[in-house]
Amino acid sequence: MNAAVRSVARIALQRGCVPFAIHEGYEGLVEGGDMIRKLGWGDVRGFLSIGGTVIGTARSARFRTREGRLLAAYNMIKNGIDALVVCGGDGSLTGANLLRSEWKGLCDELVDTGKLTTSECEHLREHLTIVGLVGSIDNDMSCTDITIGAVTSLHRICEALDSLTSTAQSHQRAFVVEVMGRHCGWLALMAAISVGADWVFLPERPPPIDAAKYGENWEEEMCERLSQNRKLGCRVSLVIICEGAIDQNLKAINPDYVKSVLESRLGLDTRVTTLGHIQRGGAPCAYDRYLATVQGVEAVEAVLRSTPDIPAPMIGMNENKITATPLMDAVQKTQEVAKAIAEKDFKRAMDLRDPEFSSAYKAYIESHLLGLENENQIPEDQRMRIGIIHTGAPAGGMNAATRAAARLCLNRGHVPLGIKNGFSGLVRSEVAPISWQQVINWQSLGGSELGTNRDHPTPVAGTNVPDISDAYATGFIDCGLIAYALQKHNIQALMIIGGFEAFTSVVTLNAARQIYPAFCIPMVILPATVSNNVPGTDVSIGSDTALNTIVECADRIKLSATASQKRVFVVEVQGGNCGYLAVMGGLASGATTVYIPEEGISLDMLQRDAKHLNSRYLEEEIDARKNEGRIIFRAEAASSTYTTQMLSAIFKDEGKGLFDSRTAVLGHLQQGGIPSPLDRIRATRMAVNCIDWIQSAFAEAKEKRLISKGASKLDTAAFANIAGYNNNPEHAVVVGVRGSDLVFTPVEKLLDETDLGKRRGTKAWWMGLMRLIKVLSKYYYEPARPE
Repeated sequence: MNAAVRSVARIALQRGCVPFAIHEGYEGLVEGGDMIRKLGWGDVRGFLSIGGTVIGTARSARFRTREGRLLAAYNMIKNGIDALVVCGGDGSLTGANLLRSEWKGLCDELVDTGKLTTSECEHLREHLTIVGLVGSIDNDMSCTDITIGAVTSLHRICEALDSLTSTAQSHQRAFVVEVMGRHCGWLALMAAISVGADWVFLPERPPPIDAAKYGENWEEEMCERLSQNRKLGCRVSLVIICEGAIDQNLKAINPDYVKSVLESRLGLDTRVTTLGHIQRGGAPCAYDRYLATVQGVEAVEAVLRSTPDIPAPMIGMNENKITATPLMDAVQKTQEVAKAIAEKDFKRAMDLRDPEFSSAYKAYIESHLLGLENENQIPEDQRMRIGIIHTGAPAGGMNAATRAAARLCLNRGHVPLGIKNGFSGLVRSEVAPISWQQVINWQSLGGSELGTNRDHPTPVAGTNVPDISDAYATGFIDCGLIAYALQKHNIQALMIIGGFEAFTSVVTLNAARQIYPAFCIPMVILPATVSNNVPGTDVSIGSDTALNTIVECADRIKLSATASQKRVFVVEVQGGNCGYLAVMGGLASGATTVYIPEEGISLDMLQRDAKHLNSRYLEEEIDARKNEGRIIFRAEAASSTYTTQMLSAIFKDEGKGLFDSRTAVLGHLQQGGIPSPLDRIRATRMAVNCIDWIQSAFAEAKEKRLISKGASKLDTAAFANIAGYNNNPEHAVVVGVRGSDLVFTPVEKLLDETDLGKRRGTKAWWMGLMRLIKVLSKYYYEPARPE
């Protein structure tokens, strides 16, 4: 919420508006006086890293009455306020829309009763502009994929559950954990996916899962599932329950009852933990800072284009794009979910949620819960041996993706084969089936449990493979050896989890299909890299974990810089030739400016930025304000000439005593640590869809049984009758997140939007945020100063 206040205030100033902070919510609007205060540029300094809301919030009984709204209108007009940007849930937004609908009548009454003169409210009398931002940890608002605060709350939940898992394993205990969400199970479901919970209760989807088998006896179904996991060697049982959880008859399911079921039926030593308001606290995560910032920008723009004929808009995020929806339409659709639940229309309740919610629930059921009595097994002639391999640098979420893919394979009857240590491990026959219990707790492990490296298939002479001679490969593996290993282990499909090396590896193998029919199998790349430089996807798993590490480090560095005063830190981040981490990290941490490989660094840039720093510090000296510590982000490959040390030295020299400069190189901190919840969720969802795609491609190939006419006759004879072999270029793909959808794009098509020399895609949606970083750093705003 504070990031939204910062964004709205600074964009409003930059656009020539006067922003006000209304303290304590609608109560402050009714109270007036010191509760309504003008905001200057420096008043929102440091807001990005602060949790909660600095300007306060409160429920207001007075605002619910017409007399209270009359006072609110009076205070707004007295302060010259003609627009409200409201950040809250459906109740707050409904209240704002009510004030808008009554506005003219309230103004007329204030004039008629003599409390205001006609001249005082003439220009404000006809129309009140309202814009809504959704601040809700439940993520329960319709018409938006995500709400401000939800991901941060998920971080708090996962931190607590990761810690609980440690103590539960030590004592072989069961834990029943209650999380927030009265009518929305988003937090519970995403937490269950992130930590690998054994069972989850949601208000939209009451148990049992298999109503045909268990009827209304969800207790028996839950106990059977948990018992199976215990028999496989799992030392902990974790059940997550939403505070609004109900059964099929709308009877509340409370944690204590679940605890009694586990103790009486399974004999488990069970504890109940209610996380409560810990879910609302703490520093906001990187994604929430980004979300609140860009939505705050759009809120100001919505105010400026508002007319009396345009319904009050709610600013949302749909398919990774900022949207504006009629506010009351969104509120009404949100309320329809609770109505559908009350009417026991649970299918409709699920359908009213965003599409990702339903797909996430499906992914959880299929990849987290062990199937009973082969309930999800597919016919034997459709089962495969699917190889799972990691390549490139480690990234958060690699293990979560492997776990989800392996368990889904086991549930469906496939054989998941773990290939250790990349392609070099494959040719050394470091290949073995993955068991259910082998991947216990992998969802929360950083790094790569299978092992990863930058060894790369050698391009085959005579094949139509692009030049990849500048790949960061530590070694090249002969394609003939790779083909032999695939045949030896009867690997019928390949899921490659990695970064740009995974992309160029599949490009190489796909081009060599005319020589080696063993490569004529479904191959899918699941992008996993902190750099987020794989073409075909908006985000790669691992990038969100890296961003949160960068933002956490930047917060601490900024505190140091501010404590020292007059200090600028030049912070170097990873990303190779892709500036994603620098740009997103800079926006989320309030960097003054950012240097990225896509733009390079020039003397003109350095002169402009040094001049800007001097003007900011000189302004603080003149106004006798405490000097602010500042950070500048430099992507590691932004320039071969202007190094991080050189930039720091230049700024220090140009500061002429106004400020000094230091450096901080974050290095491999960005690749390690516990994966963020978003990376775990994305990894699970993408892995499940990868297995679905592999099955579909295998079935298609089995039906056609085609081999390229360019393959050798000997090899063609050997492989022509083997089900699943097909050299269709559509069967070598990248799975990517495009907006809110998952898409599969052939690597051959993606070459058209790939800069192989720079190791990055050419479509970078985040490049448009570069200017916003400077806008929020006061590059384009110069307030009028008194004579």
